[in-house]
Amino acid sequence: MFELPLLLVLIVLTALIFDFTNGAHDCANAIATVVSTKVATPRMAVAMAAVLNLLGALLGTEVAKTLGGGLVFPEMVEGSQILVFAALVGAIVWNLLTWYLGIPSSSSHALIGGLLGAAWAHAGFAAINFSGVVGKVILPFIGSPLAGFCAGFVAMLIVAWICASHRRSRVNAWFRKLQLVSAGFMALSHGLNDAQKTMGVITLALLLFGEIDSVEIPLWVKLVCAGAMCMGTAVGGWKIVKTMGHRIFKLEPVHGFAAETATGCVITCASLMGAPVSTTHTVSAAIFGVGSSKRLSAVRWGVAGQLVTAWVLTLPCAGAVGALSYKVLHLIWPS
Repeated sequence: MFELPLLLVLIVLTALIFDFTNGAHDCANAIATVVSTKVATPRMAVAMAAVLNLLGALLGTEVAKTLGGGLVFPEMVEGSQILVFAALVGAIVWNLLTWYLGIPSSSSHALIGGLLGAAWAHAGFAAINFSGVVGKVILPFIGSPLAGFCAGFVAMLIVAWICASHRRSRVNAWFRKLQLVSAGFMALSHGLNDAQKTMGVITLALLLFGEIDSVEIPLWVKLVCAGAMCMGTAVGGWKIVKTMGHRIFKLEPVHGFAAETATGCVITCASLMGAPVSTTHTVSAAIFGVGSSKRLSAVRWGVAGQLVTAWVLTLPCAGAVGALSYKVLHLIWPS
């Protein structure tokens, strides 16, 4: 049997592996448009996204506090030192499956689903903070894609109105440069929201092991989570880049700028409110909004149906794997 400190180390390492897969899986969200419009090479785009993800991860802790104590009641899962491990297994399995298939599902909701499933397996529904789940997960789950769609639609209309009197070639030349700024803003907002989720679950593990007394994020947790996401981003997810950048709507630099700016604004606002939203959902919806501003037929709505199906399945599927993982681990390490 493992000694408790070794089990905690294993949980932290597993969390960092998840953070790595999150960076690899979701870096496509920040760089898909800038690569598909040929504004930047894949190597340059990945390097930029990695650095800005790292910086964004160090800028706040509101989302981390939500994951650490806002979705499950710490007093109800106290003593269950395998719970976070089971949650991470559920999230990683779903992340790897969708990564392999090239489906831009949500790493955020995979982690949340794994955590809720493991908590339910440990103590039933009493362990779940339903007000927190509704306010911080379900409402943003619905609201962030809607906000992304509307923001993308409006941003593209504004850009089109401003540039109406200019030649298309000149407009695209301007936005080839501006898109580097918008992609950087989106990468920064991604780090601000997504890296904090792993910070939150590591902090919950530390709380369950009695290493800390409250849900406050230690500095070393911030640094290692930011570093893991940065390294994952450097690996990249090129199948998902292809889906996001080509299959939804044929993007030009002006479209990429509008979609990235809209997504960055929505994600930053959510991060300030402590809502762990999905960058994947938001940027996909923003691209649909940008495409729809031109004409509805410009968007491949069949792809939209496939993406929404993946989004809806993520929470319950990751939750089921998290619950199953808990049951198996409980046989090995009763708690």
